Amino acid sequence: MMKKRIDKIEIFCKNPIQAQSNVFDFLLSNGKNTAFGKEHSFQKIENYTQFSQNIPIKTYEEFSEFIERAREGEKNVLWPGKIKWFAKSSGTTNAQSKFIPITQESLEGCHFKGGKDMLSLYGNNFPFSDMYNGKGLMLGGTIKNSEKGNYKEGDLSAILLDEFPFWVNYHRIPDIETALMEEWEEKLERIAQQAVHANITNLTGVPSWMLILLKRVLTISGKSNVSEVWPNLELYMHGGVNFEPYKEQFKTLIPSKKMNYLEGYNASEGFIGIQDKNPSEGLLLMLDYGIFYEFIPMDSFRKGQQEAIPLKDVQLNIDYALVISTNGGLWRYLIGDVIRFTTLSPFRIKIIGRTKSFLNAFGEELIVENTDKALLAACKTCKASIKDYTVAPIFVNNNSGGHQWFIEFFKEPKDMELFKQELDNKLKALNSDYAAKRTNNLILNSPEITIIQNNEFYTWLKKNNRLGGQYKIPRLCNDRKIAEEILSLL
Repeated sequence: MMKKRIDKIEIFCKNPIQAQSNVFDFLLSNGKNTAFGKEHSFQKIENYTQFSQNIPIKTYEEFSEFIERAREGEKNVLWPGKIKWFAKSSGTTNAQSKFIPITQESLEGCHFKGGKDMLSLYGNNFPFSDMYNGKGLMLGGTIKNSEKGNYKEGDLSAILLDEFPFWVNYHRIPDIETALMEEWEEKLERIAQQAVHANITNLTGVPSWMLILLKRVLTISGKSNVSEVWPNLELYMHGGVNFEPYKEQFKTLIPSKKMNYLEGYNASEGFIGIQDKNPSEGLLLMLDYGIFYEFIPMDSFRKGQQEAIPLKDVQLNIDYALVISTNGGLWRYLIGDVIRFTTLSPFRIKIIGRTKSFLNAFGEELIVENTDKALLAACKTCKASIKDYTVAPIFVNNNSGGHQWFIEFFKEPKDMELFKQELDNKLKALNSDYAAKRTNNLILNSPEITIIQNNEFYTWLKKNNRLGGQYKIPRLCNDRKIAEEILSLL
């Protein structure tokens, strides 16, 4: 079954533009009789040019009117029929909850399909895997019936867990009752208790939360590393954040030579990319999941221009804001992620940040890719490793200031001054705007580091109702709101 799927993946890799054309026609055909389709004259759209002219690119806030109608139970608003699930997400840059529609087509033809393909691609790269002789440990969120009573809402991971066929749940830990528990701390404890004596061969979940769970398992078992607890563990499937800052911690906890890591890009809005090579060359853009892709060059986006291009016109080494139309009923939706193509044959991407997650308080234009790489370099030089971090501006006056780094270390550097210098120097090397602003401390002073030592990030997440597998600390902010809240917890 998996080999047959590999053949189909190879077909869209060889004919990517045709694959996207097929998706385009499928989406228009299904959308033409919806309220959104009628309002935007889908019946008259015959090509991409007309599509881009008829439908303006929308953020969630601009799209929410239609989503709210669907949540009220109205049929045929964004997609044929009634929408039964909404993935609830706070995002990383906006505290307000978002409700992303999940249709039967997007559940089966996108999210489930992506999960199967991760296993297919892993099996293709590692044909002698023994993974299926054990169980998978999956970290998911919570789900509940809406107050309106006409749909279910919750984390995407919880919706998937709740709708998995019985044979998937048979091979998974924890049990479904525990998996969907709302009390996150109790859930982690129960998962650890259930998993510690099982034959776990694979893990799935966001790195920061998975680390907390693995350390709890070690405490319960009394073992020195995870490989002693689960000797047959061979795969960790992850996504949601850049894995590089966490990699050394996982290697320390799981010192097995047979351990492999596989990245997926599964947003609430759709399953977008999967690592298809080892070592990674980027995430293969999945072109037959019912998602039609468009891209806005970030140089234009930052100027307020929203002219998108289709897949056939993209280039290497250019940052793009990602726009998607999906079988979940999203139309020219600005998902908020910034990507860069690593190869064009086939089309592979890497996520380099968020359209709203950047630091430009003084014209330095730092993005998450810059700060991740700089932290990784400083950690390597100083033999340190981190759990999590966030960065905020420090305002001295209207024209100058600096950056305050809140860092929770897994292993602290012995020489913090050297760590700070390495961090600063790497940022200068990566970003010319930052380097210019740092010249003679004229606009930017050297970074200031505040060490998180007593789980203040965890406390902040809990206080803001963000405990759960999909939530994480925002990396970069242009104001001090989160910084001041964390300072108050120190």
